[in-house]
Amino acid sequence: MQELQAFIEKAWGDKSLLSEPLYAEAVREAMECLDRGEIRVAEPVLHGMEGSSLADQENPWRVNQWVKEAVLLYFSLAEMQTIELGPFEFHDKIPLKKDYARFGVRVVPHGIARYGSFLEPGVVMMPSYVNIGARVGQGSMVDTWATVGSCAQIGAHVHLSGGVGIGGVLEPVVANPVIVEDHCFIGSRCIIVEGVHIGREAVLGANVCLTQSTRIIDVSGPEAKEYRGWVPPRSVVIPGSMPKQFPAGIYHVPCALIIGKRKESTDRKTTLNEALRDFNVAV
Repeated sequence: MQELQAFIEKAWGDKSLLSEPLYAEAVREAMECLDRGEIRVAEPVLHGMEGSSLADQENPWRVNQWVKEAVLLYFSLAEMQTIELGPFEFHDKIPLKKDYARFGVRVVPHGIARYGSFLEPGVVMMPSYVNIGARVGQGSMVDTWATVGSCAQIGAHVHLSGGVGIGGVLEPVVANPVIVEDHCFIGSRCIIVEGVHIGREAVLGANVCLTQSTRIIDVSGPEAKEYRGWVPPRSVVIPGSMPKQFPAGIYHVPCALIIGKRKESTDRKTTLNEALRDFNVAV
């Protein structure tokens, strides 16, 4: 992989090298490795390891920038083609993912995963979409009309409820992808974008919208504690609003409220309603 990385980084620095078969083949090989799950755009790293480009100190992750570079270089090499599937026709540079049965993945019509994404065994895709570079962990559910954007990292046994939008990122290559760690429950119509990081076993109520500028306020204790771009593990989060002064007056803007922690007695596969009932909240 170090040799492959060196080829990709050199071609990224000088894209004229893509005209040479050795470099073009390195890009295609990197895409094959990404599609098979042998490499990934981002991965958790041990505490104290160098190379982590995500700021969270509790759960550091490393972004493999060269893998994103490979994806972008692949777009330069790939040619437009017509893809016909029964009565359906597509016209694109990137083919669709194949061999679901071999990997133990269930895909309901019209679930679509793009080549260069990786779905671990036990993943279920309802009519939904997973983009290139994204990874969905073992036993996770991508529910109806949920989308997993390019390079997003979804952990194991995560439930992305209906209509959830997980933002993607390819450019700039230094930008962090959205990360949702293991055993999270993401409620219907939630939006998570701009490299926001959701800690392990968190529960997000319906319609929570998180960007890097969204104020995430823990109101479960005697004093509020604020986060941005990071939801701590086991947090139970609901939509909120807070007053903000504008020239025309005071208006309320969206925020997210951490109302407590997921209880140890609550099963990881709990429904959203059960998790919120613990805090006497319905959303």
